[in-house]
Amino acid sequence: MISLRKITLENRREVFRLEVAEDQRRFVASNLSSVASCYVLATNGGSPLPFAIYADEQIVGFVMIVYGITGYELPKIANNNYCILRLMIGERYQNQEYGREAMKKILEFIRTFPVGHAQYCWLAYEAENIVAKKFYESFGFHDNGEICENEPVTVLNL
Repeated sequence: MISLRKITLENRREVFRLEVAEDQRRFVASNLSSVASCYVLATNGGSPLPFAIYADEQIVGFVMIVYGITGYELPKIANNNYCILRLMIGERYQNQEYGREAMKKILEFIRTFPVGHAQYCWLAYEAENIVAKKFYESFGFHDNGEICENEPVTVLNL
């Protein structure tokens, strides 16, 4: 059973230790860097929503959702919409359907509009990361033609 849980004093180190496979590290920032970005965003008017991804009682991944500003160059679609800025499943937990189940939970959560109403969820990905592109498309995301920091932007109608 996959769940999204707050990052706490008790689980933070385990979240920080999670890493993707070596060949994926160029596609995603470390979880420690992402949590630090959450702090900076929160103290500068942003609405970051970081979560540990659990499979039962085991932390298997991390997600960082933001609403509106992300602290980076923004595509036109960003205003008043949600962004999955980071999503990772730890190397030893990959290829076990955790990513797919986590994305279902993430989208379910976003559709509760925890920070504000939105029409879209968007994300940007490395163009060469074909696995990620196919993964996002399987949930209904589609490229909208925008490029954000040299990455294609993909969008899902909520």
